[in-house]
Amino acid sequence: MKISTLARHLREGTRNVVRNGWMTFASISSIAISLFILGVFVLITLNVNDIAGQIEKQVEINVYLEVNTPQDQISALQTKIEAIPEVKSIKFVSKEEGLVYLREKLGESGKSLLEGFEGDNNPLNDAFTVEVDDPRNVASVANQISALNTGLDPKPIYKVNYGKGTVETLFKVTKVVRWIGIGIVLLLSFTAVFLIANTIKITILARQREISIMKLVGATNSFIRWPFFIEGALLGFVGSFVPTAIILAGYWKLLNTSSLNLNLLMIKLTPFENIAPTLLVLLLGLGIVIGVWGSLISVRKFLRV
Repeated sequence: MKISTLARHLREGTRNVVRNGWMTFASISSIAISLFILGVFVLITLNVNDIAGQIEKQVEINVYLEVNTPQDQISALQTKIEAIPEVKSIKFVSKEEGLVYLREKLGESGKSLLEGFEGDNNPLNDAFTVEVDDPRNVASVANQISALNTGLDPKPIYKVNYGKGTVETLFKVTKVVRWIGIGIVLLLSFTAVFLIANTIKITILARQREISIMKLVGATNSFIRWPFFIEGALLGFVGSFVPTAIILAGYWKLLNTSSLNLNLLMIKLTPFENIAPTLLVLLLGLGIVIGVWGSLISVRKFLRV
């Protein structure tokens, strides 16, 4: 295609967008509203998946040791736990460290409850905190650690705790939440495609007389089609840019709102730099593709004159 011809198509496509005022406004509004709703649910779904992953990663195994377990037995036990393939990291927590952590967790309100428990009066056990490579391996690793007591006398392990029952329920809930989020996004995507494509079709159908006349005076199919191709792309771009900008600006403000503090829940919203590329590519790409597709499908009907 010659540069002059391409320039003509670009100019004509842009003019069509401006010339058809109300129909253009209707198309852009339809795209913007549909993609805004879709974008919000995509944003929510991405954060829900991220938060679910954070919660799963917080699942760990606490291995409590018997009182007065010799240091050499503790070291040998740590080596054996480290040798388990699914173990990502292991940390020894002495009972003194455990008492300090408990005081911090209870705060001032529970400070009086721990008075007099220092030194030999400390009722806590030494422990290992074990992190696994995949949260879903936690039950298997916990069983392997418990089995390390076999054949030892005295047995060094008092109890292995990983929240049995609760953890399995957590994984089921996060899985259901993820699938629900994906299902809603897919449903909204199909709805957005249907609404946007049909709105653009109405815009093109309103100009069927113009297309028919161009066809009758000898214009080629590609000559007629290209301005509508560009027009659809412009409608899709503008209609998707507006909701994308609003959603990203709102999310940026949300992340930087001082009153929003989820750190107490040990969870964080997905960083802006991780969200922005996904939404930009998804919403802008979807808007442009649907705009072009809706225009070409509608125009094709009248190229058979």
